[in-house]
Amino acid sequence: MPFNPRMAVLAAALLSNCVPAFAGPVQDARLQGALQTALALNRILNPFTIKVEVEDARARLDGEVENAVERDLAEQVALATRGIDQVDNQLRVNAQLVERPLELRAYAQRLEDATLAAVIRARLLWSRTTEKAAIEVQSSEGVVTLRGKVDSAEAKELAGMLASSTDGVHLVNNLVSLDSAAMAKARETPVGAPSGPQPSDSWVVDKIQTSYRFSRNLDGLNIKVASEQGMVRLSGEVVSSEQKTIAVEIARQIVGVRGVDADLLRVATKVQG
Repeated sequence: MPFNPRMAVLAAALLSNCVPAFAGPVQDARLQGALQTALALNRILNPFTIKVEVEDARARLDGEVENAVERDLAEQVALATRGIDQVDNQLRVNAQLVERPLELRAYAQRLEDATLAAVIRARLLWSRTTEKAAIEVQSSEGVVTLRGKVDSAEAKELAGMLASSTDGVHLVNNLVSLDSAAMAKARETPVGAPSGPQPSDSWVVDKIQTSYRFSRNLDGLNIKVASEQGMVRLSGEVVSSEQKTIAVEIARQIVGVRGVDADLLRVATKVQG
């Protein structure tokens, strides 16, 4: 699977956002844990033993990596962790590490697959159509298999779409089947009926923005999202009308979204040089 720098930095940023602002040794320990996890989640750095120490927002990295690219990448992952201001990079380059046992590389792939499956499960949970569906997600080298039963053809199709559009997925085997008993029960409930309390607008905005970042089809950094009592407004710029349609559809299926206004989401025009 090719290395995706955007996903690596995103993983570090997502993890660091979970670190509350405590002072002193407690904060240092939490930052150290967040950084260690971010390094472990990185498919390039995972095979290497990297020791991490954090004190007063300064991280110290020690250990060996195979080349200078990996050394620099470890520093960038550290700097992407919120709360870390400086990095003392003491990692040493050892070209002989290319001979490390293949089991370590295999372990890195297994961890990447576990992360990919977790992202897809989260996207399924955020969708109003699949939030309660019992769908099993498995990933092997970017090939994702979905199994389980759903109460509508729409849920099966959406599950496949959410999986296939997730950054890092190469192929989706959608083995989800339709549950006839659940389909009959679902017909008793009006389409679009709320299934629980209305989530907060901040929750809705966060889940839409995160879904954009996880999607291979969008540059979510250029799309601004706002919500007022579930009425979502999109603004910013996308590169094509197809991207605008995808952005609207992704927002529309998030739990708690009552409507989507994309009038201010512009399609970029090419400038003739």
